[in-house]
Amino acid sequence: MKFYSTNNTDLRVGFKEAVFNSMPQDKGLYMPVQIPRLEDKFLNNLDQYTLPEIAFHVAQNLLGDDIPADDLKAIIHDAINFYAPVVKLEDNVYVLELFHGPSLAFKDFGARFMSRVMSYFLEEGEKQLDVLVATSGDTGGAVALGFLGVPNTRVTILYPKGKVSQIQELQLTTNGQNIRALEIDGTFDDCQALVKQAFTDKELNEHFRLTSANSINIARLIPQTFYYFNAYAQLLREGISKVVFAVPSGNFGNIGAGLLAWKMGLPVEQFIAATNANDTVPAFLKTGVYQPKPSVATLSNAMDVGNPSNWVRIADMFKEDPAALKKLIVGYTYSDEDTLRAIEAISKQYNYIACPHTAIAWKALNAYQQQNEAKGATGVFLSTAHPCKFPDVFTPEQADKINIPEQVTALEKKAHQATSLGTSFEEFKGYLLNNA
Repeated sequence: MKFYSTNNTDLRVGFKEAVFNSMPQDKGLYMPVQIPRLEDKFLNNLDQYTLPEIAFHVAQNLLGDDIPADDLKAIIHDAINFYAPVVKLEDNVYVLELFHGPSLAFKDFGARFMSRVMSYFLEEGEKQLDVLVATSGDTGGAVALGFLGVPNTRVTILYPKGKVSQIQELQLTTNGQNIRALEIDGTFDDCQALVKQAFTDKELNEHFRLTSANSINIARLIPQTFYYFNAYAQLLREGISKVVFAVPSGNFGNIGAGLLAWKMGLPVEQFIAATNANDTVPAFLKTGVYQPKPSVATLSNAMDVGNPSNWVRIADMFKEDPAALKKLIVGYTYSDEDTLRAIEAISKQYNYIACPHTAIAWKALNAYQQQNEAKGATGVFLSTAHPCKFPDVFTPEQADKINIPEQVTALEKKAHQATSLGTSFEEFKGYLLNNA
């Protein structure tokens, strides 16, 4: 499969180059030249396949011969070695739990697949791969665990000071080995801007072999399609085929993957983009004006993105028919107060504890279903992180219902280390050059 840049549709690169370069020099994002539609026989019988089988079929259709079949199967079986269950809360309301991987967040799907693909493509004697990643909370932890100990790689994680939870920070700063953390005195958007600027800096690219582990990397997006197909497969086993997905949205890679799955033939009725106060996309869907703005801090910190990188991919997928995009996606935005009320409602109604991102997705789904009751579609809201990662959000009664995984308890015993920097690119560039 060949890939082009959203800023240059004439560009053609292979998957390996797209993965390692991460972002084209023209500052666009890579997209597949063709988005294959999967055969009806596969789509209509998804319920007969396991998650690894689904993942292999989807990936092989997207990547073609870039990775031989047996090698691709091995990568998938190693990377996607945890489950993603759809849990019924009531008739027509299900939650897709995506937090059963090692970092307890949905980003394990993308980070583990990508790290193994990069390791597969790295050849002996090649220059060390320097992975730069900005995180608003969960990406960094997933990437750190995905790359920890991978030979000939080094990961530098940038996170906004005071804007990630304590457990998230521990996941970023306690790894050691080939993982290092930078605490940036700014917002996630500042971290993301530093990473993007590094990729277009001539001196840094002469010194280092840079790539990104953010969702701007196409190798992050592809595996996120897997759990949409797998969720649909689980619902088919219950006789359900009319589905809407409510997706907590920040950088819009998660819902972007869902739309890619739809383009490949997954029969989804509607996508619901649920955001916190950082409502750039819901505002666009209502007004037609796309106006990025500085991000603001919220309880759902992984969604604190004022200028979502992946929106250009979504717009590109629908460039031939922008009206179809506005029909397929509806946006909802909620405050921290709304989020806390949603957490309480889910706890009381279902005896289920949802993280703040998940609660926003449930609230959006609830609003959509009330407004579209006649359509009768089953709603699935995505639970993107384990609630234990956000202890300060919950009341004591809610907190008592949360089972703390062993890996979290172990984290608290580890020493953590981070380097503090400001938002100046020159300071960040100096750090990289001085710590080569």
